[in-house]
Order: sequence, then structure tokens, then C-alpha cells
Amino acid sequence: MSNEDIGGKFVVIHSCKLSEGILNQYATRLIGEEICFKVHYWGVNPGHFNNILHKHSFFEVCYVLSGEGLYHDQGGQFQLKKGSVFISRPNIQHQILSESGLFLLFVAFEVIPDISKDDAIRKFDKLSTTNKILINSADDTPTALIWRALVEYTSIGGANECGFISNLANTLVLSFHSMFSEEKPRTEHHEKLFSNRSSHLYQAKLFIRDNLSDQLRLEHVANNLHISTRHLSRLFSEELGESFSNYIRRKRIEEAAKLLETTNIPIKEIADLTGCGSVHSFTRMFTSMMNVSPAKYRNTYEIKQEKQEIIM
Repeated sequence: MSNEDIGGKFVVIHSCKLSEGILNQYATRLIGEEICFKVHYWGVNPGHFNNILHKHSFFEVCYVLSGEGLYHDQGGQFQLKKGSVFISRPNIQHQILSESGLFLLFVAFEVIPDISKDDAIRKFDKLSTTNKILINSADDTPTALIWRALVEYTSIGGANECGFISNLANTLVLSFHSMFSEEKPRTEHHEKLFSNRSSHLYQAKLFIRDNLSDQLRLEHVANNLHISTRHLSRLFSEELGESFSNYIRRKRIEEAAKLLETTNIPIKEIADLTGCGSVHSFTRMFTSMMNVSPAKYRNTYEIKQEKQEIIM
């Protein structure tokens, strides 16, 4: 190994050791919305050789930064190399062996059941029996990327941002479930389709809301979302139970009613602001939907407000 390689490795070891100290001070109780974790220790070992066959009452996950070795777990044997990430499950005997030494990052943790939700607890309970023990060539996985980012951030004096450190550490520990779970990921075609449909509909509604004063046409909104007019039209009819054009009319009248209630803007200007066209067209559309003309609607609302003020 050249002097340059030795120097580079020393820098990495020093950074990891700094990170280890920060994490063991600021990231031992990770509080999330669904699940919370107690971290027993964050660790760095730049020269891990052999240990005895042993077990823990908690999870331990290790990330191999360099070196080669073997991992024994309940009779199974797994080859370790740079980029390997492996999990030790609670109450399962395991052992790490290496002739040349492994550079390891590791973290030991367990769920805090009293402040975690039942569904989330069950997910990690299932992880206790997973047979997916080792992920090789994991350097580009979300777990490894988060882990390296966490080490880098905490090695350059990020102690003042203890909230951010805790959140990032929590994200890392949560990612272990996705990495080692044997459950099928939620990527089935119909789920993707549902997600895309929901997203497209939401974006369409936002676009309409922010551009009511324009002459909104089906093709304009569809082009903005990069989808077909047929697909967009079907989204409104199937998801909302009304046509695209009816949805826009309803939103225009709802906005007009709000302006009539809360402002003194002339009716002609309200017609322009809501994209309803001429005063005549606006009046006809508003009356058809609200069963009262815009002028009478505003007058009625003002009378109601005056009565409420008198009562108060």
C-alpha cells in the first residue's frame, strides 16, 4: 500500500471516529412518526478480524467499507467484501471472520414499543425472522448512501444540528427494513397506476386553481401534465365523478362566490378574474349553479353579515 493510500485511509478512519462520537452522543433515541428506536451504540472498526460465536437481544447492522471476510449466521456462511451490508438478528448466534481485516461501520438498535405504532412494530418483528441476511455490492443503495452522508455530516462538526442528525439517523435505521425485508415491495403495476393517477389528478387541480382566469381547455391542461386528453378526461370522470368542463365551471363559480362575499370588486372584474367571460355569460352561469344572480348573492351575503354584527 502506497503512502498516499495509507494517508487516505487514515483520513477516512479519523472522520469515521469523529462521526462515531457525535452519533453516540446525539443519535441514541430516534423518534419518528410511526416508530421509535433506541440505539445501543454506533461503531467503527477499521481492523475487525475474528470474534467468537455470540448473539444479541437486538438488531445489529454492519457496512463493510473495505476488506474481505466471512459471516456465519445460524449455520449459514456468507462472503463479505467491500460494499457488503449484513444484519444480525436478535437472539441468533453469529460470527465475523477475516484474515486480512475488515473496515466496518455498524449500529445496534431495537424498537421502543411503548411509543411506536403497532403496524410499525410488526414490520420490524418480521425482520427478526428474515432470511435475507446479506446484500452485496450495496454501495449505491439508499441505505449505504444515507449512511455515508450521515458519517460525512457528523465528521465535520454537525453537532449543532442535533435534530437533523437524529432525523437522518432515523431514516437510516428505517431503511434497514426495506433492505432486508422479504416482503414484496409495493411496486405492482396497479399500485404504480394508482399513484400516477392520483398525482396527475392533483397536479391538474392545482393547475386549474392557479389559472382560472385563462381559457382553460382540456388539451392545455393535458399538455402541461404530459398526458393525453383522453387520459385526463377519464381521470375526472372516474375519480371525481364529473366531467373536466363541469369541474372547471364549478371551481369558477366557487371562486366567484368567494370574491362576491369578501371583496367589493365589480362583477365585470370578477367575471374576468374567474375566466367566466362576459358579464352576461357569468351571470347566466352563476345563476344556473347557485339559483341566484351574482348581484343578489352579494347583497344577501352583506345583509347576513350586518345581522351577525348587530347580534354580536
